[in-house]
Amino acid sequence: MNDLVIEITKLTKTYGEGDIAVHALKELDLQVERGEFVAIMGPSGSGKSTLMNIIGCLDRATNGLYILDGEEVSRLNRDQLAAVRNRKVGFVFQSYNLLPRLSARKNVMLPMMYNGFQNWSEEQRSERASELLDLVGLGDRLHHLPTELSGGQQQRVAIARALINDPSLILADEPTGNLDTRSSTEIMGIFHRLHAQGATIVMVTHEQERAHEAQRVVNVLDGRVVAPQSRIDRLVDA
Repeated sequence: MNDLVIEITKLTKTYGEGDIAVHALKELDLQVERGEFVAIMGPSGSGKSTLMNIIGCLDRATNGLYILDGEEVSRLNRDQLAAVRNRKVGFVFQSYNLLPRLSARKNVMLPMMYNGFQNWSEEQRSERASELLDLVGLGDRLHHLPTELSGGQQQRVAIARALINDPSLILADEPTGNLDTRSSTEIMGIFHRLHAQGATIVMVTHEQERAHEAQRVVNVLDGRVVAPQSRIDRLVDA
């Protein structure tokens, strides 16, 4: 089995043409091993958001190679990217992106409708969603609407939703950006536990304190990965 979940080589992303062309990524190289917890940092305009969109199969590069969990996705069209994204990537967003009229459990179940679980019964889907909500400490909030949950609780629901399809990669975009210090610490604790259980996590963040909780920090500047990339050995309670 390939030990790399992300293998990016000379990745380039250009918006526009000619004199108005913007080179968001410039022959960027990046590798993420299976089971790594990596934080991506960079100032505004550095290219980190563009990189995140390409890693998450939300966008395509102009040039270069991207292999996600052994599958080359560089040349896929929009529909093919969507299929890979649904199978291989679990997203956690800063703004949670929960549907307001659905309960916590139904929000978690939603991705199963689009990714190979159509043959599961409603009871099976419900049971799996309940197990994951229990995993993130919300076993007693299954029927609550997002408006009845705190920000930290909503992010827990989002993490459970990201896990529902057993993805190869958890991609978190500023996951603690809207949270207070206590809730941020609790959410990072969940990521640490998932990492200790073997999850591969890539987290985009501008918060240095949170970034340095990751196993490795990748700094992006002017569309390229720049040194240093720090590796931190951590003991995390499962």
